[in-house]
Amino acid sequence: MNAINTMSTPIAADRSRSVLLQLLAGAALGLVMLYGVAFAESPLAHNAAHDVRHVTVKPCH
Repeated sequence: MNAINTMSTPIAADRSRSVLLQLLAGAALGLVMLYGVAFAESPLAHNAAHDVRHVTVKPCH
């Protein structure tokens, strides 16, 4: 039984590391998109993000 537990531990660690990396990558992508749209030169993209903030009742000014 010890051999089974020893073998399953690295797999669980790899899975948790993979999930953590996916969460960090998602958060980084979200921040890039948020700041990319918020400071966009295109008025259409900027105003779309601005309207979403108003609809969700979040302060923006």
